[in-house]
Parts: sequence; structure tokens; C-alpha cells
Amino acid sequence: MTLTAFLAAWFLHLIAAASPGPAILMAAKIGATDGFRTALALSIGIGLGALFWAVSALLGVAVLFKVMPAMFLGFKIAGGVFLLWIGLQMWRHADVPLAASDGPASRLTAGKALWLGLVTQLANPKPAVFFGAVFVGTLPAGATPPWIAALLVAIFMNEFFCNILVARMFSTAAIKHAYTRQKRWVDRVFGSIIGLLGAKIALT
Repeated sequence: MTLTAFLAAWFLHLIAAASPGPAILMAAKIGATDGFRTALALSIGIGLGALFWAVSALLGVAVLFKVMPAMFLGFKIAGGVFLLWIGLQMWRHADVPLAASDGPASRLTAGKALWLGLVTQLANPKPAVFFGAVFVGTLPAGATPPWIAALLVAIFMNEFFCNILVARMFSTAAIKHAYTRQKRWVDRVFGSIIGLLGAKIALT
């Protein structure tokens, strides 16, 4: 594998990681409500989820999904339902003032945030399709384990930094203040988008 091929695969994934989706929306939400440190753990979980899909693609899970479409359908429905549930939770709590949901009992712990990031990534089949169709297709047949390991590290870093940058932006005082004033509508918009993404995943 040449450096050019490595950079091409890295850049393709960077574009995919930076594109709006459930992970980016979740990073923005957690950055605004729970702060940068909690979003840090969330972003690690999202990165680990991407690694899971990348390794699964290398192991041939995408081929398994093609051979057993019912398995992929079941996975899509389960993932879509999870994202729908997340969207509904945002709607349900949209009217709760941020100050009322900002106590120690209601804030996400680092462990829960990491788990939320991981599950959010696993519930979205877009990474599975990307890694199965695009990522594997960009790897030369003779790619050696060190090159593959380096690319897996790059994938994790892409996901981590894209999401942590969004979370950092939403955790700043100015944006958090704006979010506090417009929380009802922001949560409903975010909840609607995540819910629609979930419905689309489950039904298409």
C-alpha cells in the first residue's frame, strides 16, 4: 500500500465522518447540555463504533449482510427504532429548562456518554455501508497489516476529532447561552432530525 492510497482512503473517510448525521447531532447536543468533558467520552465512543464497522468490513460482515438480507433488515429496524427513541426523548424533554436538567443526578457520566456514542454509531447503518462498499474498495489487495493498522487509527481519529470539534463549538459560553434561550426549539429540531433519520433507516 502506498502513501497515496493511504491518504485517499483517509480523506474519503474524513468526508464521511464530517457529514451531518446522528453522531454529529449527538455531539452537538451533549456539548451544549453536558459540557466538553462529557462530549469527549461521547466522541471516543463514536470513534470506537467506527472502528467496529471498519474491522467488521475487513472481516467480511458486509458480504454476510448481502448473503443474508434478512439479518441486515433486522439490524436496520433495530437501529432505526433506537434513533427514533432518542429523537422522542429529545422531544419529551424539550420544555425542561437546562438549569433543571443540569444537576449531578441528570448529567451523563463519562461511561454513559461513551456508551451512548458507541450505540449511536452502531445503530446507524451508514458507516456499515460506507466501510463495506467504499473503505474495503479503496484498500489495495496487498495492503500489509501495519498499513491497515495505521488506517484504523486514522479512522478513529477522524471520527473523534470531527465530533469533538462540533461538541467544543456547542460547549462555548456564547453558543450554550443561545441554546439555553432556545432549548425548546433546538431540542425539537434535533429530535425531529434524529427521529426522521431513524425512520428512514428502518423503512428503506
